[in-house]
Amino acid sequence: MTTTDIAKAGGSLAIRPDQLGWTDEQAAVLRQTGIDNDVTNAELASFLHLCQRTQLDPFSRQIYLIGRWDNRQKRKVFTPQTGIDGYRVIAHRVIAETRHTFGYEDTLWCDSNGQWRDVWLSATAPAAAKVTVLRNGQRFSAVALYREYVQTDRNDNPTRMWASMGANQIAKCAEALALRKAFPHDLAGVYTAEEMAQADNPSAEERHLRKVEPGQGDPWETAAPGRDFLTEAETAPDVDAVRQIWGEAKQAGMPDPVLNGIVEIGKLKAAPEAEPTPGPEAKDEGVVDAEVLSPEDDYADAVAELRAAAEAAHLDDFDNGVTGALGMPLADAPVAAIRALAAQIRPAA
Repeated sequence: MTTTDIAKAGGSLAIRPDQLGWTDEQAAVLRQTGIDNDVTNAELASFLHLCQRTQLDPFSRQIYLIGRWDNRQKRKVFTPQTGIDGYRVIAHRVIAETRHTFGYEDTLWCDSNGQWRDVWLSATAPAAAKVTVLRNGQRFSAVALYREYVQTDRNDNPTRMWASMGANQIAKCAEALALRKAFPHDLAGVYTAEEMAQADNPSAEERHLRKVEPGQGDPWETAAPGRDFLTEAETAPDVDAVRQIWGEAKQAGMPDPVLNGIVEIGKLKAAPEAEPTPGPEAKDEGVVDAEVLSPEDDYADAVAELRAAAEAAHLDDFDNGVTGALGMPLADAPVAAIRALAAQIRPAA
């Protein structure tokens, strides 16, 4: 590529598809964006590859590296981030290249009682948001829980953006999760700023500072030594095995990106099982696309089913009654127990 070609493509900072490393000028500009000497060559090389694959421009702030202190590695670890607009740019570019169809269902918000709404009018933040992406006739749904993504200050209060626009912020997180399910190869390895905001919470620092007494288990341990849950999920024989691995990863305290990655793998494994085999006289009428619920979806649907059964049976004091019947708080109950209780109290037809 000649100097003229580079200028036409965006100047000397333009990233070439065949580029193997950052140029001196590119590296100098990257340093001005907050990347300091703690960054490793491997992180810089990985970031270059990601910029080339996603075609996002770090010099236009479409994508950037954020450094956060990791107590285990005793240094800053740099993670690629983009905004939700960056995800949308990639999705629309892929759709244009593949000529697939693309769209969204209405965004839904859930209150603390498990009721879903298509518009959020309350001054308080919703408990969760759900976004469904439609790609080439397939549905990719994702639920983001507010408590897992909200960014807080040192007093554990939501930061200004999350306090004033909580419904919008959590909807962005749900959209990012859904888009990553719909475009797993194109969006792998990069997360949105809204998803990663909670990583900067003061409580996240506390996990590295808290002293564990002798003989006491560390509640913030992130993984069993040497265990790679994502690899286990990829090599699992079926969807049921992936679900079991997700539960073990959740129990081990793995972070959301790992848990969400396992869910995406389960979706991919379920696709061949769910795809119908049309016969010579197969018709489109009456065919319903099968969808594998994520654990969050499954739990939310079970709670909604239980609440509907309780209302139909005219039961009062739902929260206390359910806690007594389950023998535990609703938030701690397994999905199977919630559905069994719903079937038990549902009035006979």
